[in-house]
Amino acid sequence: MYKHFDISEFRCRETGENNMKPEFIYMLDELRERVGQPMVITSGYRSKEHTAERNKEKGGTHTQGIAADIAVSNGVDRMTIVKEALAMGFGGIGVARSFVHVDMRATTPVMWTYG
Repeated sequence: MYKHFDISEFRCRETGENNMKPEFIYMLDELRERVGQPMVITSGYRSKEHTAERNKEKGGTHTQGIAADIAVSNGVDRMTIVKEALAMGFGGIGVARSFVHVDMRATTPVMWTYG
């Protein structure tokens, strides 16, 4: 179904649920094409009961099935993912030391860093 990903890669790490939106994974497939190397998903779908989500008033983009965190190990890979994600119109991009978050939010585009 998807060129570079198996749907199982996006399961909630705590509950096993998986309600990813196909259009997001297709967009991620295109990002993978542009980046030109494998991408490891460290977090995809998150249940509303997931530790990172349960105390939020409203679930984040992971609970909507429109977000993923992609493992990175160096600045070149981080920059390439961010550059291509911006060019493709991903609405949310978060940059951390070990991963890059991308999402398809419909609100005002935003980029952030993790402390």
